[in-house]
This record gives sequence, structure tokens and C-alpha cells, in this order.
Amino acid sequence: MTSRWQRDGVRVVRGDRLDADTAQTPGMDRKAAVTFARVGARKLWAGTVHIHANAKTGAHHHGELESVIYVIRGRARMRWGDRLEFTAEAGPGDFIYVPPFVPHQEINASPDETLECVLVRSDGEAVVVNLDIEPVEAPQTVAWIDPIHRD
Repeated sequence: MTSRWQRDGVRVVRGDRLDADTAQTPGMDRKAAVTFARVGARKLWAGTVHIHANAKTGAHHHGELESVIYVIRGRARMRWGDRLEFTAEAGPGDFIYVPPFVPHQEINASPDETLECVLVRSDGEAVVVNLDIEPVEAPQTVAWIDPIHRD
């Protein structure tokens, strides 16, 4: 006798079985782990991204989706805005939140280390809209102040 949870319960996606056949942006290698097609996820997309040393992605956004990026290794420099006029950095253990429709670009701030991150988005399908943006030369650094932990 088989329980429905055996068939419709927890799924384990092995790290060596990620799917590179997902929406891509020039300058990064995305691999999908949790998607609608792979596990039936309706409200989540999760996977990994690698950006080579001293490399950057093209400008893009993810439509209506919210995104979370968790930095595993390396130094992430994010640029965002209509002309990528704002910037902030994150390192290992940091989370980055990207709201819907925000034009952004990921940059590996390290000259010699691969940037490795985990991505999670708020839908089971990958949405990537690549943009042709002429970025400002000197973006403004933004220090985000957490409204809960102000010190």
C-alpha cells in the first residue's frame, strides 16, 4: 500500500542534477533546482547562480516576481535602477532582496574568486527579461537601514 505522500511529498534535488536549461542572462550561469516542471512547485523557483571572477551580468528584471539571492561564496555587487544608478555589496551569509520589475545587474566584485549564490523566486516558472540599458558611469552607493535592527 502506497501513501499519497510517497508520491506527492518531499522532493530532494541533488546538487549534481540541477537543470541548466532555464532562462539565462549573459554573464552568469543559472541552474534550476526547484521549478514547476521539475517538482510541481507553483509558488517558488529555486536554483543556483555562478558568476566568474571580475565578470558582470547584463541588465535584466524578473517581471512580477520577487527574488532572494543568498551569497554562499564571493562578493556580490548589485546595481539597480533605470540606468543602474544605485549600488550595494553583499558577502557570504548575506541575503539580497530584489522587488518585482526592478532593473538590476549582478557583478562579481572579486578579481579572482567565483561568486556563488542560491536564488529563490516567487513563482514556479523562470521569468527573465533582459534589458538594453546604458548605465551611469558612477553609481550611488546605498546603505540600506533595517527598520527592525537600526543599530
